[in-house]
Amino acid sequence: MSIRSLRFTLPMLALSLVGPASQAAAEPQTFQTDGNHTRIRFVAETALFDVDGWFDKYALNIKGDPEQLKDVDINVEIDAASINTQNAKRDEHLRSADFFDVAKYPKITFKSTKVTKKGKGGIVVEGDFTMHGVTKKIKFPFKAVKAKNAAGVEEYTYRGELTIDRNDYGVGTDSIAAKITLQDEVKIALVIAGFFK
Repeated sequence: MSIRSLRFTLPMLALSLVGPASQAAAEPQTFQTDGNHTRIRFVAETALFDVDGWFDKYALNIKGDPEQLKDVDINVEIDAASINTQNAKRDEHLRSADFFDVAKYPKITFKSTKVTKKGKGGIVVEGDFTMHGVTKKIKFPFKAVKAKNAAGVEEYTYRGELTIDRNDYGVGTDSIAAKITLQDEVKIALVIAGFFK
């Protein structure tokens, strides 16, 4: 083999060894949600008591490398009509035009624009949050835990809390009942569990 052929062959050999592994590592992983342990909850304060509720129907679409967060893409779509505070009459009122107006705004959505690590086990997810037809940029802090579940599968759990002002989204702003008893701030609490594959 000539020197010229050797100079051409060695780089090609290196590419053949490194290339497939690099491509495989770059392929995004898809998050499989553990519906038994994932919760999208909220707590709203009134003058007399707290209203604790959640949404029964939602879709989480998370893709990327959970260890290299810069390429992670997160999309969340919540069915606003699936609100559940364990009080049927109150839930119907919350679905009405006084609050979520689900006939006009059936979905609550979130689309990430940036995901970064913060401290040990900390993650900050930034993105566009849309509710009641209003979109605002938010930063949602999470704590991440990775461990093997009972089946021996490595599972991730992300826990996060964020407080928003419901008036920023026009939820209950014009409701007489809300003006009398409901506080402006609502705490959102998420527990997202599942695994990447």
